[in-house]
Amino acid sequence: MAQQYDLIVVGGGHAGVEAAAAGARLGASTLLLTQNLDTIGQMSCNPAIGGIGKGHLVKEIDALDGLMGRAIDAAGIQFRTLNRRKGPAVQALRAQTDKKLYENRMKQVLWMQENLDIHQGTVSNILVRHGEIQGVRLNNGTTFSSKTVV
Repeated sequence: MAQQYDLIVVGGGHAGVEAAAAGARLGASTLLLTQNLDTIGQMSCNPAIGGIGKGHLVKEIDALDGLMGRAIDAAGIQFRTLNRRKGPAVQALRAQTDKKLYENRMKQVLWMQENLDIHQGTVSNILVRHGEIQGVRLNNGTTFSSKTVV
C-alpha cells in the first residue's frame, strides 16, 4: 500500500524547497522527494542571490513567508546594491552567501517543518489513471500516492 500525501514535490532545489515548505505550512501533508538528501538547498557554483531578476523573485517569495530570504540573511557574507549610479528601476540587491551555511540552514528548517516528510529517491513514473494523477513511482518500485504532484 502506497503512503498517501496531499502534495508530492519532486526536487530539492530552490523551487522544490519553497513549494514543499509552502504546502506544509498550509497544512497539507507533503512529501519532498530528492535524488540526494545531501544536496537539498544546494547552491550553484556562483553563491550569489539577487540581481534584477532573481532578486525580485526572492522578495516575492519572502512576502509569502518563504525560506530563501531568511536563509540568505543567515548565510550572507556580503550584501550590496547593484547599479547604484543608475535609476531606481535597474537597481537591485544582491547577496553573496556562504554556500554550505545556506544549504545547512535550508535543511535545518525543512527537517523541522511540520507536515513535511523528506525522502531520497528518483521518480521514474508519474502515476496517472483515467487522466488523473494518482502519485509517483520511484525507480526502486516504491510508490507514493497523491492527487497533486509538483
